[in-house]
Amino acid sequence: MKNFDNWNDIKKKLSKDTKPRSFQEMDIFNVKIGKNVGFEQNGVGNQYVRPVIILKKFNRHFFYAIPLSTTTKKSPYNFEFEFKKEIQSVALLSQLRNMDAKRLLNKIGKIKKDDFVELKRRLKEIID
Repeated sequence: MKNFDNWNDIKKKLSKDTKPRSFQEMDIFNVKIGKNVGFEQNGVGNQYVRPVIILKKFNRHFFYAIPLSTTTKKSPYNFEFEFKKEIQSVALLSQLRNMDAKRLLNKIGKIKKDDFVELKRRLKEIID
């Protein structure tokens, strides 16, 4: 059984955070994604951190994000790309979610424009 208590304590602190964050579409950030239910993607470590791609920025507080993994698995719901030399990343398209900027920790990179265009095309395919 998952232990949600530690994540709930972290989430309470995140909720009180008022520090402004700067981010753009295509940025890749580490975020505190949390301990989630069932097959939803979790963060790792004692702070529940996972990298995400900023897919769509709605305003300075809110965005759509796609969690990343390094585990490659052929699936129409995964999009493989490389943003750090020799490190294959996998965007978990089926795990698209809304996020508040309070979850953002640090920018670790940016997806290439061509890859971003293809990622959005693939995402539209699975949504339709």
